Formats: sequence, structure tokens, C-alpha cells
Amino acid sequence: MTTDPIAGKTLLITGGTGSFGRRLVETVLTRHQPQKLIVFSRDELKQYEMANLPQLAPHARTLRFFLGDVRDADRLRRAMEGVDIVVHAAALKQVPAAEYNPFEAIKTNVMGAQNVIEACMDAGVSRVVALSTDKAAAPINLYGATKLCSDKLFIAANNFKGSRDLRLAVVRYGNVMGSRGSVIPFFLSRRASGVLPVTDPRMTRFNITLQQGVDFVIDCLARMWGGELFVPKIPSYRILDVAAAVAPECKIEVIGIRPGEKLHEEMITPTDAISTLDFGDYFVILPSMPDFKVEAFRTQAGLQPGVRPPEGFAYSSDGNDHFLSLAELQTLVQQEIQWAG
Repeated sequence: MTTDPIAGKTLLITGGTGSFGRRLVETVLTRHQPQKLIVFSRDELKQYEMANLPQLAPHARTLRFFLGDVRDADRLRRAMEGVDIVVHAAALKQVPAAEYNPFEAIKTNVMGAQNVIEACMDAGVSRVVALSTDKAAAPINLYGATKLCSDKLFIAANNFKGSRDLRLAVVRYGNVMGSRGSVIPFFLSRRASGVLPVTDPRMTRFNITLQQGVDFVIDCLARMWGGELFVPKIPSYRILDVAAAVAPECKIEVIGIRPGEKLHEEMITPTDAISTLDFGDYFVILPSMPDFKVEAFRTQAGLQPGVRPPEGFAYSSDGNDHFLSLAELQTLVQQEIQWAG
């Protein structure tokens, strides 16, 4: 897209001190010219550490930190005064923790999502992108179920925005390489032991780097009409290949699939595919809004026309036509080690 959706705007990111938020902040400040960038999160230590990153020092006049929790609707409304764009990345995302503390996950991922929506409407925000996960497609664990509910809330909010200049959309993608709690940092932490625990040797996952995720979200801010669910086309990996890329010298210990875990992940189910358009390097699951102009969206200027996928199509990590090779995984692992260091 030729139009920069962020230049001259005030952007707020919830969960802005997380892995995604930090990379988004650095990308926006170095590649775009926002009027202001607000990091909204609940951890004062992470905010302090982020504020003192040397690479952010030249942007101190643009960057703001706002302590708060998405569970607190009043605090959200205060934080969003004068905000043009919101990227909603705050979530409780650890599957075992959500299974053990279900209502805590609901309060953040579902009730927090609705708080963000209401605050955006009250504050006059014009564009909202909410981050989702592959676990929200045909969910089998509570985390995925709460994110599916969150997706539905953001998409449905386009139906009752009234005359507001407000568009809300969702971005769904797979595992983010190197993010906190993901498999690569876990394998790196266990490398010295000589043994890597693997849940199931057949397991596959989608993979996206932090930078790819950030760039896709920014692109979607420019593309969105309101109500879409954007899905990038990204590669898959086999869990044994990741283990070999991180620590080829280690033995593999098969420990079995954990509760709430899938053998393979999905991002578009066969039912979703009925409402999906393929735009070449990404998919869009269209909303069921009666006034959404599907044909105009499909043929919008500057993009190749979106095409319907074949009958019975599904986008799953095991059925992907692009699997990362061992060499590609080794390169990505080294990049993430350098970033973390």
C-alpha cells in the first residue's frame, strides 16, 4: 500500500511491553512518523526497562507509557483520549495457565476486549486491529475459545458503531518465533541439559517472525474496511526440525501432548473457507455484515482480485505447501538469538 496509515497519527498499543509490542514500537518509531505512540500495559518494570532501551532514546518525545489493565474500562478511556489507532495485543496466552485459571483468562481476553471496543467508540478512535491466534480456529482449549470470542466481539462491533468513523478488524496468525513462552526459547533454555522434551514427534506448527507479524498488522491498517479477519500465508515447521536447528546434539524425550494442545494447528477451517478470499500472500475471512460490499472489497484498487478457495479448502499447519527447511530454521534461530541478546 502506498498510503502510510500511521504517519501523523496517535497510536496506542495494549500489551505494548510484550514481544510483539516492543517490536511494533521500534518499527513504528523508526520507519513511520507517528505524532505519538502510547504503550498501555500493566507491568511497571517492563515499562521502565523498555523506556530505557538505547534504540528508543531518540524518540523519547514521541513515546509515552501508560500504566493500566484492559480489565479497567475507565483507565482505558482515559488512555485513549486523542488516540487515532489502536492495536490490541494484550492477552493471557499461556494455554496451561488459562486451563487452570479459566475465569482470569476470560476477564482479560473477553471482557478486556469488550472494554477496548467500548473505549475506542467513546474516544473517537478511527482504526482498531486486534491480534488473534491460530488457536482460535476450531478451539479445543480455553485460550483459543477466549480469543475466538474476542475475534467475534471486534468484528461484530462494526455493526453498532453508528455514524462513527471507526473500523475494527482482526489479524490471525500462528506461533511467533522467539516470543516469550514459544518453543525456541524453551529449547534454548534446555539445551545445556542435553535433553529436549518434545510433546509428539509428529507435531507441526505455523511460524511467523516478530517482524513479519508487525509488518502484516501495519499493512492491514491500510487495507482494512472493517469487519475482516486477515490471515497471512506463512510457512509451517515440524517440531523435530526445530529441535535439530536449536540443539542437534541433544536427545529427544517424548512427553506426550499436553491438555488443550493440538497435534496440528488451523487458521482457516473448511467452514471459514466458504467466506474466505485469497489475495495471493494472505487470506481474508469476510464478515457476515449485510452491508459489506464483498465485490468492491474483492476488486479494490492496488490489489490483485481476491479469489474464492476451492471447495473443502482448509488452511492447516500439516497441510501447508511451505515447510521451513532445517537450514531456514537454523538461520531464523540465530536471528532470534541475536535479537534477544
